[in-house]
Amino acid sequence: MKTLFRFFALALTLSPGFAQSVKLGDLTIENPWARATPKGAEVGAGYLTIRNDGPAADRLTWISTDFAKVQMHEMKMADGVMEMRELTDGVEIPAHGAVKFAPGGNHLMFVGLKAPLVKGGSVRATLTFAHAGSTALEMPIESAGASGPMAPMKGM
Repeated sequence: MKTLFRFFALALTLSPGFAQSVKLGDLTIENPWARATPKGAEVGAGYLTIRNDGPAADRLTWISTDFAKVQMHEMKMADGVMEMRELTDGVEIPAHGAVKFAPGGNHLMFVGLKAPLVKGGSVRATLTFAHAGSTALEMPIESAGASGPMAPMKGM
């Protein structure tokens, strides 16, 4: 009985951080998350994957939050130097394809944070697409050095 109790206690403790997915028409937004920031930081970063199972491309045109301004950024190597630029026209989600915002690559930049992003908390963002419309989602906040959203333990 103690083992069963521990299992459920662990599951309840971990479940808020489990990665989620949100369906919007042909689009699926998977594994949204953000990194924790130190006190006083003015910027933070968020990540997610958008899959398009439909026959036509769509475009992520806008992301809004109540805790910061959001910019979509592209990172790429050019002549041996990592360059970052804002994607002011949004991001195309190809038909039957996916776009990933991940550490070391394209990402969401939260500019002008009103408060630090604290590990274990979450932030809410609304994504707007040219064709599919808008959807709100929760982004769990992982540690500052996290490489991805917390995943369920194997065997659970």
